[in-house]
Order: sequence, then structure tokens, then C-alpha cells
Amino acid sequence: MTRIALLFDLDGTLVDSDPLHHAAFADLLAERGRELTIEEYRTSIMGLHNPDLLERMFPGEDISILDRKEAMFRERLADSVDPIPGIHELLDWAEAQDAGVAVVTNAPRDNAAAMLAATSLAHRLPTVILGDECARAKPYPDPYQEAMRRLGVTPSRSVAFEDSRSGLRAARASGAHVFGIMSGLTRDELTGAGAHEAIPDFTAPALWAYLETLTP
Repeated sequence: MTRIALLFDLDGTLVDSDPLHHAAFADLLAERGRELTIEEYRTSIMGLHNPDLLERMFPGEDISILDRKEAMFRERLADSVDPIPGIHELLDWAEAQDAGVAVVTNAPRDNAAAMLAATSLAHRLPTVILGDECARAKPYPDPYQEAMRRLGVTPSRSVAFEDSRSGLRAARASGAHVFGIMSGLTRDELTGAGAHEAIPDFTAPALWAYLETLTP
């Protein structure tokens, strides 16, 4: 049987990290006399690739301002944080099924390494595909397509997990079956952006029912 793959976004999907990102952006914008509500963050920033954010959020400034923002985020990230519930059970299932697993993220490598270390998931998710290292980052499907290529899987046997509009567009365009994680957006917002189904976390019965359709 063709191999299955589970493909995970990182921020807001494996780790509920968006409040920390919002706080870092808000601090930088406050220095410039601007405010950033959590709703504005979710609408205009969440899930986007840093180069795409520069002109929108910091017009006329150097990309180093976003390097500073990422350093501020990592300072806020605790040495040990809880991942989204159910991930260890899901990875146990993947191991039993010999399924491929990968992280697919627009985060910088330093952020990805810090979050995977803080959640003790680094050893369970060694394959990390970065938008920075693909021809195009999310919202284009390239990072998901690269993950499928790396794992040797087809889109029809791939399951993607995302929490942002940008990520959902990318995952859906790759041909994967897409679950939206309700860490920041509502069910309707997630399905409206491309999720086949929306779930609160990895314990959701709808997820496990779908996985049963992929196994004999």
C-alpha cells in the first residue's frame, strides 16, 4: 500500500505560539506609535512569510527588523511548553503505520528549532521543510510538495494540519487532505480558507475517523 504522510505546520498547529508572535509584533509597532490588536494579527500577519510582511508592516525598513522580532519571540518562548493535545498519540500511530511525518513551516530555522526543542518533539519530527528554502513559501504549495517529495508520498495519501489562511491555501493547493486546527481561527474561517475539516486538536474523533479510511 502507498505510504501515508502526516504534514504539520508549526506555529499555531503544533504549538499555540501565536500569542507570543502577536506580543513581539505589538511591541515593535508600539515603538513606532502604532497598535496591533490580536484580530489584526490574525487577519493580516498570521502564517505569512517574513519577506512578504516587511513592506506591509514596516514600510521602508530593513529585513533586520523582522530578525529582531523573531529574537523577541524566542525570548518569550519558555524552555518547556506543551504542544497541542494529542500530538504524541498521533505520532505513535504514524510510527505504527510506518507513515512519513514532517514539519512544513514558514518560520525561520532558529524559531523552528527552538519550538521543537521546547515541546520535546525534535526527535519525533526530524524532517523540517522551511518556506525560506523552497522556491516559494506558503501560501504557495511548494513547501508541501517538497515534503511529499522528500518522504516519497503522493498528495492523495498526505494529510496536512494548518491553522492560518496562508497555510491552508498552500496545503489545499498541494492536493493533501487538510485539517484546520482551531487555535486562532473559527471553524467557519478555517473551512472558508480551504480546510476540508476543522478540529480543536489532534484528539478529535473526526481526525481519527479519517485516518481509518487510509488504513486497511
